[in-house]
Amino acid sequence: MRRTLSLSLTAAVMAVVAIPGASAAEAPSAKTPSTVRWGDCPKDSALPGLECSTLKVPLDYRHPEGKKIEVAISRLASMKPEKRRGVLFTNPGGPGGAGLNYPALLKLGGLPQSVLDTYDVIGFDPRGIGHSTPVTCDLTPEQQVRGNFPEQPDTLADVAKEATYAKTVAKQCATSKTASLLPHITTANTARDMARIRVALGEPKISYDGTSYGTYLGAVYTTMFPQHSDRIVLDSNLGPGGYDATAMRMFARGLQDRFPDFAKFAAEHPEYGLGTTPAQVTAKYYELAARLDKKPVQEVNGTLFRGATFGLLYTEAGMAGLAQLWKAVDTDTPLPAPPPVLPWENLENSSSGRLAVICGDSRWPRSVLSYQAHVAIDRIRYPMLGAMAANIGPCAYWPTNPVEPQVRISDRGPSNVLMVQNERDPGTPLVAARKLRQAFGKRATMVTADQGGHGVYPYGKNQCANDAVTSFLTTGERPSHDRACVAETH
Repeated sequence: MRRTLSLSLTAAVMAVVAIPGASAAEAPSAKTPSTVRWGDCPKDSALPGLECSTLKVPLDYRHPEGKKIEVAISRLASMKPEKRRGVLFTNPGGPGGAGLNYPALLKLGGLPQSVLDTYDVIGFDPRGIGHSTPVTCDLTPEQQVRGNFPEQPDTLADVAKEATYAKTVAKQCATSKTASLLPHITTANTARDMARIRVALGEPKISYDGTSYGTYLGAVYTTMFPQHSDRIVLDSNLGPGGYDATAMRMFARGLQDRFPDFAKFAAEHPEYGLGTTPAQVTAKYYELAARLDKKPVQEVNGTLFRGATFGLLYTEAGMAGLAQLWKAVDTDTPLPAPPPVLPWENLENSSSGRLAVICGDSRWPRSVLSYQAHVAIDRIRYPMLGAMAANIGPCAYWPTNPVEPQVRISDRGPSNVLMVQNERDPGTPLVAARKLRQAFGKRATMVTADQGGHGVYPYGKNQCANDAVTSFLTTGERPSHDRACVAETH
């Protein structure tokens, strides 16, 4: 069960001037021959139709002739050469998420055949992750179970106590065998890796479909390489600062936005015994969290309870499991069984890679006092998760400063970005997506869906939003203005 909860917590530059007048519907020019040799995929990623390869890229793009690392890439090839337009790069999020098998998972998850015909769908494990040259912070099993959130602080002294833990993890990262890689495991460098992959594939442009953190990666890529960007889809959007300290605090806003959906669900299912009205279910959340802070039940403390509530609300399917978890800790009965371990899961590597990216992309506050202030504010502003999401983490003690300025997302470039966003997304709340939309200006159009959960396409049920993405990817046609898709019943 502790693994289940930790997985739910895990599941959480150079700018090139644009070519004036470039259009999303403009057909790419003729490609040059690919230098990639495709072969079998690693056993843990060997899904039907998927081919894999590796590419050597510079560790430090400031010194491109220096040390090289490997990036693992994959392809789900179009079976309709006469319909093939080009390549569709994909990223499932994270940071720290492996993406080698993501094209096949998208197909299994319902990616329309028209899209599969139009593109070779490309996946890759970002630098530092999975079958690419990996990083480690030598995280212990106990540290892995802690997940992405700091402990719930009840007092300002608890923030200072958490600082000791944060400092320990940061030191482990700084002294691990891969410490020399850490300054270079950044979103900007991953975007540069994507550019290298594009060249190796012989493609003049890439289209892109990225979810969650993948939206920031896509935003950075199309900012750095606008002339090599075709049709860019950003699904469930971080703000223009990426996964920075502000985004971490925004998880608390996301839970406040999303929780009413669960309160309604639980109230409509009295068999869980959590209340018969949304107000009663909400009161039960605070009651259980406070009780578990004082006395854990079957190793579930208040921090794990809050984090699991947050993580299991990423999907509609997670609501029943969350209600079962609440009932189990409320009555001290057996906890729900954990999900099976997937072959490609490596929690230590994904957690370490996440830290490398978020701590290397941007500067985080360094003083304990600043986190104490944020905790005091967010405890009141977002009482469900605010204190936890604002607490101090390892980035406060990261051994190196970012090696380059953070990429500034702007409106410079072709108008070829389609953003899609659920209105009640716990992980990437709508308020952050609107900020990214504002930063893109004329480059983007945004489609919002009146539904909850994390991720719109192709897994979501809102056909209005899904059709907008499919149409854009296959025809280049986007809504002329931002569009709001109403709730749909199924």
